[in-house]
Amino acid sequence: MTDLTHTAVGTWSGGRFMHFGEPLDDERLEALVRPGGGIDTVITADAYGAGEADALLGRALDGVPRDAYALAGAIGHDFYTGEREGAKGFPRFTDPRLRGPDGYADYVRMATERSLERVGADRFDLLMLHNPDRTGYTSEVVWGAMAALREAGLTDRLGVAPGPANGFTLDVIDCLERFGDRIDWAMLILNPLEPWPGELALDAAARHGVDVITRVVDYGGLFHGDVLPGHAFPRHDHRGFRPEGWVEAGRAKLERMRPIAERHGLTELQLACQWNLAHPAVRCVAPTLIQEPGPDARPVEHKRAELAAVPAEVLLSVEEVDAIRAIGDNRGSMTLKGGVPDHEGEPRPDRWGLDAHLAEVAARWGIEPARDLVRAA
Repeated sequence: MTDLTHTAVGTWSGGRFMHFGEPLDDERLEALVRPGGGIDTVITADAYGAGEADALLGRALDGVPRDAYALAGAIGHDFYTGEREGAKGFPRFTDPRLRGPDGYADYVRMATERSLERVGADRFDLLMLHNPDRTGYTSEVVWGAMAALREAGLTDRLGVAPGPANGFTLDVIDCLERFGDRIDWAMLILNPLEPWPGELALDAAARHGVDVITRVVDYGGLFHGDVLPGHAFPRHDHRGFRPEGWVEAGRAKLERMRPIAERHGLTELQLACQWNLAHPAVRCVAPTLIQEPGPDARPVEHKRAELAAVPAEVLLSVEEVDAIRAIGDNRGSMTLKGGVPDHEGEPRPDRWGLDAHLAEVAARWGIEPARDLVRAA
């Protein structure tokens, strides 16, 4: 069993399988995700490229001793029997159009074995349930099936990875309350410019002994330093969905944080990573490594080296952590996914109404849904 390290690289980096920046060729992307050089945890998901990201990671890992890195994977979207639904991607394996609960165990076993085969490994150090729907968060059958994977030696640890959109706060907390005895890790969105709503689930993770991986640490590339006002995003880049003016607003806040970074000799990205790691539940940071277009863009390899040099020891004081949080306060800045009080209409796979049970979860953790989980007017 290999422990996850405090820095990680995911196969969503490099622009090939998730559209952030310019897509790297095979050689550069394999080098980017190959463990070593200070980053010894790698993360993949079988849905990325419908298995292609797994296969690329497998090529990157060829020849690397298995005990030299921690391998994290994720399953949950059924691209084997499901049909892609445009930008929504493939349906979750729990979609009743595909199977009922009696088929969950067979599916997760098959998906895990196929992912491991593509990666060229015999086990994951961590396997996460990727972007679950309401059933995935609440079903004893689902988490019984996940636990069976650990018992079968296909993974050493289990986790939950909500997303890709922000939210799912009460659902994650509810999942930890129900199945925290089986869950070792959770992967959440968190960074100094986006503390909300991910921060609301951190106390529950700590209470249940669940460690947290944080992603989007780079805030769409702003903390890499080469996304500036007027930046030309490539066509189909996912960051095109962010609200107009997000770069300018983010850079203004980042400039206010810069003196803290300089005080500790940290780069902008390293400051973001340090701020995340200052939260007790957070044990690992996995920013997106992006090759921006244009001749003045920083090579993505430099960004990887910068991540590798993030100190494992937290350098920031409590006062500095609080000051950064105040500058980056984004409460109410977006419409959230998951169980929320402002959902209207029928439940969707990624958004549903706030029921009585989730309201009780919120009350137990001091969360007021109408204040804490809605977009400000």
